[in-house]
Amino acid sequence: MTDASPSTDAQRLRLWLRMLRATRRIESDLRERLREAHDTTLPRFDVLAALYREPDGMRMTQLSKRLMVSNGNVTGLVDRLAADGLVARAAFEGDRRATRVHLTDAGRVTFEEMAPTHRGWIDDIFDNLSAEEVSTMIHALEKLLHPEEHTR
Repeated sequence: MTDASPSTDAQRLRLWLRMLRATRRIESDLRERLREAHDTTLPRFDVLAALYREPDGMRMTQLSKRLMVSNGNVTGLVDRLAADGLVARAAFEGDRRATRVHLTDAGRVTFEEMAPTHRGWIDDIFDNLSAEEVSTMIHALEKLLHPEEHTR
């Protein structure tokens, strides 16, 4: 049970709308910057970033879950990245039906060229927040993402 009063309900709705607006603004900004600076898209960058963190590669279904997109969307992205030589597919040993996708050397280099710029953009976007505000927001969002781990 929550301590929701009409004013609390209104504030929570206001919070949701602000979070949504902020996320959309940041995402739009990153999309534009990636297009201008690297002639790529945010979904392509996200696939490269996810695979960069998994040197042995990932199953397509794992990648889909990590990126929170459909298997069909991931398949299309991976097809285009593979055509560009940035990722490759390989069968898992013992399971010919499962496909593992991983970065190629060119994909790793491409991501390593983009990552510092992307990190700088994130720093710029959040520059007007203090370290304490960032920490508070991370903690609050963790409570939303994992309510079972946080008690009131």
